[in-house]
Amino acid sequence: MTYYPYAIQLFMWNTCSHLSACSPSSYLFLKLAIGLFFTILFLQSGWDKVGDWNGNRTWLQTHFQQTFFRNATPFLLGVLTLLELMAGTCCLAGSVVLLFKGCSFWLYTGILFSIVSLLSLFLGQRLAKDYAGAGSLVAYFIVALIGLYLLSGSSCGF
Repeated sequence: MTYYPYAIQLFMWNTCSHLSACSPSSYLFLKLAIGLFFTILFLQSGWDKVGDWNGNRTWLQTHFQQTFFRNATPFLLGVLTLLELMAGTCCLAGSVVLLFKGCSFWLYTGILFSIVSLLSLFLGQRLAKDYAGAGSLVAYFIVALIGLYLLSGSSCGF
């Protein structure tokens, strides 16, 4: 039997059997779309923080001036930057591995890092009383929860 990458196997299965909204290739597409969404979101955000560290630090110190985070801003910025870069990297690697091997472990891990990053951002926005900023994170959080749900039943054989 000829071996094809996981995504091609699903495509061939889908085109050779009855098409439905719940086919394996539909689930694969949803998982990949969410993985790539968080790859773009968190790699761009993390690299933006690395590239403009001083600008981000200054803005955050002003933003958190009235909170107990005011003295810990540089440390927390480093933690958030690391979380975002880990989320984006795991989502990127996980999307590639899912596409070619069918294993969702790294994508699941990336979504978990994404959720921790979003919760950290949400906490900061709420403490700074930036309710509009906190509210804008809700849509991202819902997408992350959907991704976590879609990936929860997957396995990699280990």
